[in-house]
Amino acid sequence: MLFRSKEIGQGLVEYTFILVMVSILVIATLLVLGPTIGNVFSNLNTSLVTI
Repeated sequence: MLFRSKEIGQGLVEYTFILVMVSILVIATLLVLGPTIGNVFSNLNTSLVTI
């Protein structure tokens, strides 16, 4: 009973850490794949305009 409040706070810190790690992973993925995805949409837009 005496340590219950520390366990609740620890869970919050763990969820925050997971959220930060997922955010870093998403940002890194977008930095790597961003230009490729941009080119795909540019090509798609160009092909739609020429139709």
